[in-house]
Amino acid sequence: MNIIPVIDLLDGKVVHAKRGDRKNYQPINSPLCTSSDPMHITQSLIELYPFKELYIADLNSIQRNGHHYDTIKTINRRFPHIELWLDSGFSEVSDLYEWHDLPIKFVIGTESLRSMDNYLAIKRVYQHQLILSLDFTPTGYKGPPELLEDSSSWPEKVIAMTLNHVGSGLGPDMKKLNEILSASTHSAIYAAGGVRDATDISTLTSMGIQGALIASALHSGDLSAKQLEAVFANQ
Repeated sequence: MNIIPVIDLLDGKVVHAKRGDRKNYQPINSPLCTSSDPMHITQSLIELYPFKELYIADLNSIQRNGHHYDTIKTINRRFPHIELWLDSGFSEVSDLYEWHDLPIKFVIGTESLRSMDNYLAIKRVYQHQLILSLDFTPTGYKGPPELLEDSSSWPEKVIAMTLNHVGSGLGPDMKKLNEILSASTHSAIYAAGGVRDATDISTLTSMGIQGALIASALHSGDLSAKQLEAVFANQ
């Protein structure tokens, strides 16, 4: 089991994501750090545990209202040992060009995709940098239906993103995760949304989930440094 910390960027700050209700996201108030500044939050997460990856959601870019290119580039420069997973609302190949000079993984969220053809075009060019995020809201799956129905075009890593569970304290959507696991023929599945503590991680591991994207449980202390060490020791 791999744990990937998450930071959500909005208007220059790290915000606390809750249930995908982006218009009401507020700057994060974390015991790990006295600031919502992206550099300070990243540093505090690394001090909690020496993570090897960091997932960044650029909410401005996802909502087509600016971007955090300079901030993300600075994070990459200050923390070069961390592999960045970036969701910037990529919908077609040209959206990725401005990030081309950064050594990052591109998270393609299905909610941002305009068509299956756009996804396949991105995959042809950036196959080895690609991570797919299957996005689910309270009303269901958002994205090209072909991507959910046929896993043959999924990349090596796939995120099951249940937005209504994010920051909710509800726990992971086990039913949805089992559906994605059953559909996958070759991809490692990562859970995103609702992971609360070490017990959830143990359950996900026993299911065959390869990793979890986590924010709230890290900032609340429900996942401590000692517990993280135990999780990574069992990889």
